[in-house]
Amino acid sequence: MNQIRRLPRIGDVAEAAGVSVATVSRALSAPEKLREETRARVMEAVKTLGYTPNSVARQLRAGNSQLVLVIVPRRSNPPFFSEVLHGIDVTLAEAGYVLITGYMEGVDRDLRLIELATSGHLAGLLTTSGQLPQVAGRSILDAGLPAVAICADPQVPGLPPVLLDDVGAARMQVEHLLDLGHRRIFYLSGPTGNYNETMRHRGIVDAMRDAGLGEDALVEHPGDYVFSGGVAGAKAYLGLADRPTGVICGNDESAIAFVKTVRSAGVKVPGDLSVVGFDGIEFADYCEPTLTTIAQPRFELGAAGAKLLVDLLAGGRLTDLLGGRDRMLMQGRLLVRDSTAAPR
Repeated sequence: MNQIRRLPRIGDVAEAAGVSVATVSRALSAPEKLREETRARVMEAVKTLGYTPNSVARQLRAGNSQLVLVIVPRRSNPPFFSEVLHGIDVTLAEAGYVLITGYMEGVDRDLRLIELATSGHLAGLLTTSGQLPQVAGRSILDAGLPAVAICADPQVPGLPPVLLDDVGAARMQVEHLLDLGHRRIFYLSGPTGNYNETMRHRGIVDAMRDAGLGEDALVEHPGDYVFSGGVAGAKAYLGLADRPTGVICGNDESAIAFVKTVRSAGVKVPGDLSVVGFDGIEFADYCEPTLTTIAQPRFELGAAGAKLLVDLLAGGRLTDLLGGRDRMLMQGRLLVRDSTAAPR
């Protein structure tokens, strides 16, 4: 059975070079303090063994952390957030910072995140859901670290958000269906109280009103941004006596599950109804039929939020970085695919 090779440690380098561990440490962090012969012997051992210094541990010991905590909820819509986190990671790495994630999943975990923030081991914070750990009157923001919100606005003073224009994007969903000729819409929402859901609902209602359609033209059903919610929404739709011909889903996951469920019941998409999703995740390209959706600039949202935090850590003034605004707003893009067509 093959054994996993142990990575070389600083003690291995010291033994190979015939010096102390302290000398190896000086050769890596302050080489000018050593004789050239000693330093060369240490560096040759480093090269031969393939030793990589643990820079993160060194920063923590020095109280000069380059760690940035990204706070996400436990159920964080992985198909969407994977690319947001990619944008964050690339941008932080370019600036010399390291990303670590912290999941919110109960009081004990939230308290540990608060304690981590106040320990001096972090450089800054990013939140991707509009949620912040708060326990017994303590908030993670009490640590006083530079912080930025991405994708959702927790509406906390001093916490700048980098957001999608959810209202405008939801209007695009409605206008696309109306342009095709649909006049009644079934809306499978996101979770109640969620920032993105609140904004998207506003955009949908505004667009329907501006089109001169009455309240009975919009049939709403609560959802939760997950596959099971899409199935539940589809079953509710199938139970309607008078079914709308247009469907708007709060995100792509619920839309994909919705389409699969109604098609299993014999409903044709887009023959009998048209479905529009939201997010532009990769799965939307490979479901059947391919999903018309709003594509969010996911990588760019993460990168912009991380860049704003890096600039704050460098001493930038928030008002200057945001050009006098209180937020950074990005636009979505309508991707028309096979799940929408004119009603029969």
